[in-house]
Amino acid sequence: MISLDLALPPDGCRVCIDAGLLEVVASHILEVVPAAHYGIVADSNVADTYAWPLATALREEDVRADVVSFPAGEAHKSRETWAELTDALLARRLGRDGCIIALGGGVACDLGGFVAATYMRGLPCVQVPTSLLAMIDASIGGKTAVDVPAGKNLVGAFLQPRLVAIDPLALRTLPERELRAGLAEALKHGAIADAEYLRWIRASTNALLAREPTALAHLIRRSVEIKAAVVQADPLERGVRAILNFGHTVAHAIETLSAWAVPHGYAVAIGMVAEAEIGEAAEVTEPGTAAELRAILQGLGLPTALPAGLAPADILSAAASDKKARAARIRYALLSQTGATATDAAGSHTIAVDDSVALRALSRCQPRERRDASV
Repeated sequence: MISLDLALPPDGCRVCIDAGLLEVVASHILEVVPAAHYGIVADSNVADTYAWPLATALREEDVRADVVSFPAGEAHKSRETWAELTDALLARRLGRDGCIIALGGGVACDLGGFVAATYMRGLPCVQVPTSLLAMIDASIGGKTAVDVPAGKNLVGAFLQPRLVAIDPLALRTLPERELRAGLAEALKHGAIADAEYLRWIRASTNALLAREPTALAHLIRRSVEIKAAVVQADPLERGVRAILNFGHTVAHAIETLSAWAVPHGYAVAIGMVAEAEIGEAAEVTEPGTAAELRAILQGLGLPTALPAGLAPADILSAAASDKKARAARIRYALLSQTGATATDAAGSHTIAVDDSVALRALSRCQPRERRDASV
């Protein structure tokens, strides 16, 4: 087993990675986060497969455990679902001596974490991610949120989980689309912090898409290490943690405008290419970076062009609501080159770019037929 103890407030976070961990995860939860009552928040995709067996295992150790589930999908990461889940936990009399277990994909991790952060002013949280994106991104770092009509993740809180339990074997049945979505986030980690890891992903494309266990195990560990290092340096995103948002300003705009029809990882793939183009146009990012990222992402079977029907002006209009915007100006986390990020003259890890520059760059990300029509 790989065990990483992260120095994060208030009580630290242990990340455990091991094949078959889901079969014995109850014992780890009881050891690291003992509680009198566990509320398991799970999406409908995994409730029967993982959540109810976990509840049974916990009950066999003479503690209370209840499952509250919700329909899978980004459309249900909402205030309405949050209210339904918290009401269900109140009906089951989960008290201050309880613990929330968020189990499932990225939506379950975000939503379950937000339940933990707000229920009775905050309970301890355990994250049990079952998708690749959740394993290397949503479960690590303590960001919790719901989406609102104005945009993605605009209502939320920070709550570091006490335990993150990752079982790579859960990926055996993950739909192909979700596997590729997770690979986009892994590529982002290489793009912002480790050019050698980025090159390894490119060289390992076939093994990763074939779900070769050794390749996936290395990918999960290295991505967790990169994100954990950034989060430990800046738990509340007041500085360097902003680099984790590379690609996400454009990605969140795409998700909002598409009414969540574009999966998060796919939107991030498009967003990374778009923001590399923006960085190059702003003379911040090394020329050729966008082309390199585009080639790797296309090799992974991920999209790199703006969805049909979304114009660059629409993207900028939606991005104006992004959390990184300051003084009504859109700010981006940009690369200086692959494996390294840029800062502005004041040392900020986000950079303001004039809309005229961004529009010109985004026009290069339109589907080819749209670009040809505009020539």
